Amino acid sequence: MTPPDIAHSTQEERLNFVREAWKCLHNCELCGKCHILRGRDAESLYADYIEGKRSYLEISLEIRR
Repeated sequence: MTPPDIAHSTQEERLNFVREAWKCLHNCELCGKCHILRGRDAESLYADYIEGKRSYLEISLEIRR
């Protein structure tokens, strides 16, 4: 999945992307999303992307450090 470009998407589209991208798959052994988020909420972590302030990639790289 490619995140919507900030310049060509609405806040709602970006929010929906984050929700879908980080949706729980109920298969923790294979998924790994919870490990990456470290118990934090994806919508909070990606708030700047959702609001159009920072790119999805920039925030993703920051989270994974």
